[in-house]
Amino acid sequence: MSDRIEKTVELKAPVARVWRALTDYQAFGAWFGVKLDGPFKPGEESTGHITYPGYEHLRWHAVVTVMEPERRFAFTWHPYAIDPEYDYSPETPTLVEFTLEPVGAGTRLVIVESGFDKLPAHRRDKAFRMNESGWAEQGENIAKYLDDAS
Repeated sequence: MSDRIEKTVELKAPVARVWRALTDYQAFGAWFGVKLDGPFKPGEESTGHITYPGYEHLRWHAVVTVMEPERRFAFTWHPYAIDPEYDYSPETPTLVEFTLEPVGAGTRLVIVESGFDKLPAHRRDKAFRMNESGWAEQGENIAKYLDDAS
């Protein structure tokens, strides 16, 4: 198993539109499946609730670490934190990074989640597997969101 998930998505939208889809909290929520309580702010916690079918009972908690306009957006979170009775706060969160690069008239979006090796052994493999497939799906979701919005 690896410590890192990496997905690359070629998007048919300019960097500025992809940046908005990632960092405008309402746009992010529309394609990601979360209703956020407010805008993303570097160094601050982002909260809300999941709207993805089957996971509506879950809260969203992330800490925005980087917002480099039209280049890089990153946050930390507890991956596959689906048990509302379990306290994930003692765990070291993983780092999710979105990096944008112009490619022709579109954008190459690289999604990286790292830090799985710091998770407790009983959660590590499942969190990695679920998030690996989850990021593949989210790559498709942002592409569809951008296509539909054009």
